[in-house]
Amino acid sequence: MSLDIPASGAPTVRQIRVTANDAGQRLDNFLASRLKGVPRTRLYRIIRRGEVRVNGGRCRPADRLAEGDTVRVPPVRVAVRDDTAPPPPALAQPRDLIVYEDDHLLVIDKPAGVAVHGGSGIRVGVIEALKRSGLARDFLELGHRLDRDTSGCLVLARSRPALVGLHRLFRRDEAGVVKRYTALLHGAWDGGRSRIDAPIQRYRDAATGQSRARVSDDGQASTSIVSTDEVFPNATLVSVELLTGRMHQARVHCRHLGYPILGDPLYGDFRANRRFREYGLHRLFLHAAALAMPHPVSGRPMRFSAPLDRVLTGVLDSLRSRAGRETGE
Repeated sequence: MSLDIPASGAPTVRQIRVTANDAGQRLDNFLASRLKGVPRTRLYRIIRRGEVRVNGGRCRPADRLAEGDTVRVPPVRVAVRDDTAPPPPALAQPRDLIVYEDDHLLVIDKPAGVAVHGGSGIRVGVIEALKRSGLARDFLELGHRLDRDTSGCLVLARSRPALVGLHRLFRRDEAGVVKRYTALLHGAWDGGRSRIDAPIQRYRDAATGQSRARVSDDGQASTSIVSTDEVFPNATLVSVELLTGRMHQARVHCRHLGYPILGDPLYGDFRANRRFREYGLHRLFLHAAALAMPHPVSGRPMRFSAPLDRVLTGVLDSLRSRAGRETGE
């Protein structure tokens, strides 16, 4: 049972009992999750001053909490979030997005165009919508990330042990996690099955301030396997298996191959993206189609999949129809 004495009006001291879901968490992360919007520097300061106590004693930011510990949280003013903002239409019925669920995991088919969490001008993301719907239960955190414009399998943790296990799985390239994406590339590429070993480096674009990635000898080792599924006169449907988990890896590696993903505003071909609007493509054609991994708590082998949405299947239907007319079939 969690004992959390909330503030009414002005902030007051709170005594928070650590539950099983929070056991093993660092103190600074525990505080950050309960004092949303408070800068880390301020959290470290109140810990250093002794205003935060664990079981009545002084503590350090890196201290790990145990179930049953009591954390004293001093009065801290926190910006009040507006929880009345409506979710994006794609998240209006979050239960319809469920691919799999148990006590530890929640896997959904994330729609394209929605962020995994709020922030940076986004008031409601996947996490917020799921928490409002009751699907979060007592705990919900991202197990990994998908870009805002990417659709498909997204794994979330419903317990602290699951979150720790997911972080371990997704951070170790050899952990038995297989991520397969479906993408539509610009140009007719019949490369069969090709392995791309090209290190990826993150950097910040000086003009826009955006985080981006590029192939660079100074980057982290990155490996993808690209397999041809269907070739059109001006595009290629492929499967991309990611053996490592770098930022924008599929997008960067396909560009490095010389066949960028269609609809990609960062790494794609602007003119090609504009031409493919006539096929109904107004978004990134990248979908997290399948994910295989051990269960983060039980170790049982798991496999999840999500079909292409109607927009992407409609684009493929248009391409096939056009190709059929041109060949007279």
